[in-house]
Amino acid sequence: MAHTVFHTCSLCEATCGLKFEVEDNRILSVRPDEDDVFSKGYVCPKGIAIADVHHDPDRLRRPVHRNAAGHFEEISWDEAFDLVARRIREIRERHGSDAIGFYWGNPTGNNHGALLMLSSFTKAIGTRNRFSAGSQDANPRIVTSYELYGSSISIPIPDIDRTDYFLCLGGNPMISNGSVMTAPDMRRRLRAVRERGGKVVVVDPRRTETAREADEHVAIRPGGDAALLLAMTQVVVEGGRVDRRFLERMTSGWPEIERRLAAFTPARVAAFAGVPAATIERLALEFAEARSAVCYSRVGVCVGAHATAATFATDLLNIVTGRLGREGGPMFTTPAFDIGRVARMGGLDGADRWRSRVRGLPETLGDLPSAVLADEIETPGQGQIRAMVTLAGNPVLSAPNGKRIAAAFDKLDFMVSIDIYINETTRHADVILPPCWNLAEDHIDLLFCAVAVRNIARWSPPVVERQEDERADWEILLELTERLGGGPLGEPWLDRMLHWLRPLGVRWTPTGFLNLLLRLGPYGDRFLPWSDGLSLEKLKAAPHGIDLGALQPGVERRLYHRDKRIHLTSPRMLEAIAALEHALDAKAGQNGLVLIGRRELRSNNSWMHNVPSLVSGRERCVLYVHPDDAARYEIRDGEMAVLESRVHRGEVRVAVTDEMRPGVVSLPHGWGHADSAPWQKVAGSHAGVSINDWVDDSVVEPIIGQSILNGVPVRLGPSRPAA
Repeated sequence: MAHTVFHTCSLCEATCGLKFEVEDNRILSVRPDEDDVFSKGYVCPKGIAIADVHHDPDRLRRPVHRNAAGHFEEISWDEAFDLVARRIREIRERHGSDAIGFYWGNPTGNNHGALLMLSSFTKAIGTRNRFSAGSQDANPRIVTSYELYGSSISIPIPDIDRTDYFLCLGGNPMISNGSVMTAPDMRRRLRAVRERGGKVVVVDPRRTETAREADEHVAIRPGGDAALLLAMTQVVVEGGRVDRRFLERMTSGWPEIERRLAAFTPARVAAFAGVPAATIERLALEFAEARSAVCYSRVGVCVGAHATAATFATDLLNIVTGRLGREGGPMFTTPAFDIGRVARMGGLDGADRWRSRVRGLPETLGDLPSAVLADEIETPGQGQIRAMVTLAGNPVLSAPNGKRIAAAFDKLDFMVSIDIYINETTRHADVILPPCWNLAEDHIDLLFCAVAVRNIARWSPPVVERQEDERADWEILLELTERLGGGPLGEPWLDRMLHWLRPLGVRWTPTGFLNLLLRLGPYGDRFLPWSDGLSLEKLKAAPHGIDLGALQPGVERRLYHRDKRIHLTSPRMLEAIAALEHALDAKAGQNGLVLIGRRELRSNNSWMHNVPSLVSGRERCVLYVHPDDAARYEIRDGEMAVLESRVHRGEVRVAVTDEMRPGVVSLPHGWGHADSAPWQKVAGSHAGVSINDWVDDSVVEPIIGQSILNGVPVRLGPSRPAA
């Protein structure tokens, strides 16, 4: 008998509601949930194709082990767990805990069980060599929040549904539906800004899908965002449009910042940013004079040469103009499940508490920059990584200089991957442990509700039943954690109590833990029978979710410095500003060709290219080139060209388009599937190339070790013989 299941999409940050028709444990159809309290019937092509991932014949269902001939063959779960635990223990005993590396990827963010196990699994291994996609994505945002507000998770979110002026730098929310701004159906939201008389301005080297929807597009020079924003703030200060009452009451260090802003005049930064001084001045005054306004920067900014300074400058403009914590500005969420509390309980919240062994780059939220991963594997000495664990991650495609990482993986003594596919990274593993995947598990919006443009809460039941011999991600992690001497909570005394209670039927589950967090949270029932507050049972009774209202005004509740102030002059922020000021004159005249990335609606990083409906049609992995550059470098639309950087030289297909700023070329992120073609047939037939092969892993933003994926110097030429 066919039946309907409502389940939140777990593919990206948008968290759209989906309606599944299921019969005999097979998904018949996927449609948008018209009654979802948040997405309201919106869904992108990826969400519609989610069942194709679940039913993909190339997806692994059983553990596999590399045999003596080098081929993968199925083994039982007991054999796999025994082998993995034994090899990790052996390497740890012989070489120390830091000889084990651990990399976790972005899909973990959509899996509450795996998220809750990260800290305890890391503690069970005992390693500090943990890595994630954060240093290719979000670390400047995380560190800026930690320095300004005292917590990495105190992230201001644009109140997009009430703002009158939306200034967007380096983001393409029409494609991402947010990105640290969970907001399904951004087209509708952006049009609503304009319909109520507001303005949308997009600052980006490419005329993106969002820029085409905006009132104004400013084609900035890659890496110029920080200078632009500080110059705008300088104009606001010079014009006397500063909210000094807010600065005096809620911040520390403003006089020093005000003094340093004097160096960032529009005239001085114009050449560096590639934006006329008059445009900078006009944008600053428009922003300051709007009834409500918010400045938002995302991935394009976070992967640039001055990413930390640019993210700081984003918040500084919002703070100086008095927008922070006010309706229509950047506001703090009040999530039903407080991920910040989880991070603090697990000892994750923080930065620069230790540094990498070889290059001395700092950790962020417990993770080292991925740019040092190959160094840590290749360089001999105490703490050299000799074994690797990967969880739902593909650093060979997502981290800088992926070919070097692939070669380094081949030098490991042992590698295990927790993943549903044999891909460019997991093909190097000795053992792959495949989870049952998200649609066979219940789902709670844990991470992305904390960065959503409305406060909401949702629980989703499994869409399909698990097969008898399948394991969830968290169960795989928990089994390994316990075999390595740890437990689910990562605190020995609490884990011992749980172990003692197990004969009585008491067992830790991530959903049970989150029920506790929910009931003790800001909307919870506090376990009081007469309370109208939330519990998991009440969420289960609301299949379309519960709307908890718009973002709430105020700042104090999300400040975690002891003095309850915003700290503007932390040493790292001052260092970032000083480095930018030094670069203003040194690099203002550089006009060489540079490479940037881009995101596309039908792609989800590197792992959905095995779905036929998402790769059909026109070729998407092409190099966008401005017509002036095409003429200059003698290349033609649709032909192959040679693209070269310091670390890589390879062929790419060209698409000539005037949506690029002259001097800037663009490749999409997440392609390059030739090496996984034997195991992912569809992706292999649409292989493309990996943009990160051209990215130099030796060049990082020095403040936090962020990978510089945008603004990569390249050379371009025709691949055809000269006439």
